[in-house]
Amino acid sequence: MGKFNPNADNIYQLLAGVLSSGGEFGKPSYFNNTVYYGAVGDALKAFPITNARLAVTPWSQSANQFPYPGTTPSISANGVADGIVWAVENRNTAVLHAYDATNLATELFNSNQAANSRDQFGGNKFITPMVANGRVYVGTPSSVAVFGLLP
Repeated sequence: MGKFNPNADNIYQLLAGVLSSGGEFGKPSYFNNTVYYGAVGDALKAFPITNARLAVTPWSQSANQFPYPGTTPSISANGVADGIVWAVENRNTAVLHAYDATNLATELFNSNQAANSRDQFGGNKFITPMVANGRVYVGTPSSVAVFGLLP
């Protein structure tokens, strides 16, 4: 992508030390000129894009950190409004988190909030929440957990 040069690297942009040293095993997500990353052992971070480059520091990040293998965020929105960033925290009892896309410090929901075990599901590596028709689908080791508005 940067064209091969045997004498020098043609790196367009290098952001050293911005994500945890644990690695990034998922994919970032994009919404409204912002890229969202969830590296191993790190918070979910939002990097705005300016002049075709990512900001060198995140402008927003979640309060919690995501253990191995990090998180692969998904986005739901109404066009360019009401963006929600969905991310799964992989543990024995995994946790689905929903964050305000404009401020990741604002958690809108997590699946541990219910007083009972209604919203709990087993962890599974490399879970990517899928959003369709007003619901969020999360693959588990043996099934699919479905989240949506209660009647």
